[in-house]
Amino acid sequence: MTLEERIKNSTTSIFKAVFPNTTNHYDTLFGGTAMHLMDEVAFITATRFSRQIMVTVSSDRIDFKKPIPAGTIIELVGKVNHVGNTSLKVNVEIYIEQMYARGRELAVHGDFTFVAIDENKKPVQVIK
Repeated sequence: MTLEERIKNSTTSIFKAVFPNTTNHYDTLFGGTAMHLMDEVAFITATRFSRQIMVTVSSDRIDFKKPIPAGTIIELVGKVNHVGNTSLKVNVEIYIEQMYARGRELAVHGDFTFVAIDENKKPVQVIK
């Protein structure tokens, strides 16, 4: 399987409903909750790509473009965008969909870096 095929096959998409228990006093999704969900999707994407033990080592620039209101559906999409020797980067985007209307908008995007580790928690080569 080519690198491009592995990247395509590891792309991960998860849908969530935004309920009031995940929102702040402005009735929008907490930024920390959005980052938690993004890291989870990035982890799943990295693991699906490598089929190795992966750990988050950094998050690079998370941009909040639009608030995410309660009562909407969000789609989180993770895609590998760089493969290094022991690490890889995953871009995650969050899209907003109204529950009862068509269309969607990009709300948040960011990059997460993961390192492959062995059973002794030492970095190992990402299997390409």
